[in-house]
Amino acid sequence: MKKISLYRFLTAIFLVSLIGCTTPYNYQARGFEDVIVIQASITNQYKFQEIKVSRTYTLEESSPKFETEAVVYITDDAGNKFDFEEGDKTYISTAQFQAQPDRLYQLHVLTKNGKSYLSKAEKLTTQTPIESVQTSTMTKNGVLGVEITVNTTDVTNTSKYYRYEYEETSKIIVPKWYSMQAVANMFPPGSKPKGEIIFKQRTVETQNCYKSQKSNDILLTSTNTLSSDKVVNFPVRFIASTDNFIRNRYGILVKQYVQSLASYTYYETLKKISSNGSLLSQTQPGFFSGNIMSVDNPSEKVIGFFDVSSYSEKSMFFNFKEIFPTQRIPDFQYECPDELEIPASVAPSYFYNYCFADNGSCQGDEILDLIRTNARVYYPSSTPPYLLYPAYCGDCTSFSSNIKPLFWID
Repeated sequence: MKKISLYRFLTAIFLVSLIGCTTPYNYQARGFEDVIVIQASITNQYKFQEIKVSRTYTLEESSPKFETEAVVYITDDAGNKFDFEEGDKTYISTAQFQAQPDRLYQLHVLTKNGKSYLSKAEKLTTQTPIESVQTSTMTKNGVLGVEITVNTTDVTNTSKYYRYEYEETSKIIVPKWYSMQAVANMFPPGSKPKGEIIFKQRTVETQNCYKSQKSNDILLTSTNTLSSDKVVNFPVRFIASTDNFIRNRYGILVKQYVQSLASYTYYETLKKISSNGSLLSQTQPGFFSGNIMSVDNPSEKVIGFFDVSSYSEKSMFFNFKEIFPTQRIPDFQYECPDELEIPASVAPSYFYNYCFADNGSCQGDEILDLIRTNARVYYPSSTPPYLLYPAYCGDCTSFSSNIKPLFWID
């Protein structure tokens, strides 16, 4: 099944519970029911905690309906209150805080239409750090790749239930980078020629960039049936050796959440349903609830879970040849042929005559426009015509960021 966001998945689960399995493909928007969706998780990280509050949305819509103007806060059994304020599509705590052991926490949400929601009291789980994140080469379904696994041990034998997420980053090195940047120096309107190309030493990093993405899968494991509370080589990611995401340097930050049984069961149910194929053709499980309820109307449907989990993270990095010393490095993600390998059929889109005469063969104005709009970058050529590559061949900031992730290590 293709990866989907948790928001869209939760909404789809609710919708199919309304549709039933006798007419799985005849969904009509008029059968839609507006239901609140609350994604709330706090951890023992000292940080600004975040809570997402939205409404269900139809399958024809592309994004959740953010619940604005809600009053959101968390209380504990020691009388402390942690307020949240509305941010960009999420509610963020007004001050940094962390969940403490032996405290009971409850989530409170009051919507702008006066409806009140309250979670069950939840306690921070056992604080168990990740021991290691490792790599191993293997072949899966006939594909050679690298599997990234995580190891954890709880000597107290009380953690039991684990959920994982990750953030991964690929270092990108563009193949047609040039230290001098071609700049379009435009003359006043009406001038002929209308400008000139000048060259300046680059002062901004455009050769090396970083592209990051986060996991969408629900990654769960339990040691409840084992004699010891030990996670051994649990797979969190498999990457084929031909994937250009690892062609240079790759890094992954693995995040571990120790969950309560109730939280684990909730996410396990989501995972089981999502793995059954199409959401609109599977056997329908019916609506299932979490630990958040309506104060005013106990029968009201509420989607979501308030989770208080201990958190641990660990990163690891590798270069392609460290993992696959004999394998061919994957190609760059875009087509950027060497000068002598550019086919004659597409050569006019790479080579341009830098002149301004009105004889039909000069392309000075076109060059100025391509450089001015950052559509193309200059690269030194062995022939007189200007060699201009698409921006993604010589300027990595055209499709990624030159800012290193906080966890990155070269």
